[in-house]
Amino acid sequence: PRGVRVNTVSPGTVASRLWTDPDGYGGKVAAAHGVGHSDLLAGLPGQVGIASGRLTQPEEVADLVAFLLSDRASNIHGADHVIDGGTLKAA
Repeated sequence: PRGVRVNTVSPGTVASRLWTDPDGYGGKVAAAHGVGHSDLLAGLPGQVGIASGRLTQPEEVADLVAFLLSDRASNIHGADHVIDGGTLKAA
């Protein structure tokens, strides 16, 4: 009755600085596994089962959030929107 919509956005692995910065988490994971950072990023979609074959771009998540906040999505309530390139598999 107060116009509050509760939706969630559940991104999978996003090509953010967390992964793309060689000095960040992705770089540390690469070093821990003894592989180059670029090799880690290239192989990550296959290793975690991303059906689209690529990481989600930050802009894609932002676009989804902007849509959910828009009047065009005013009738979407109580939904979780997974944006993971098909990492989660449905039976």
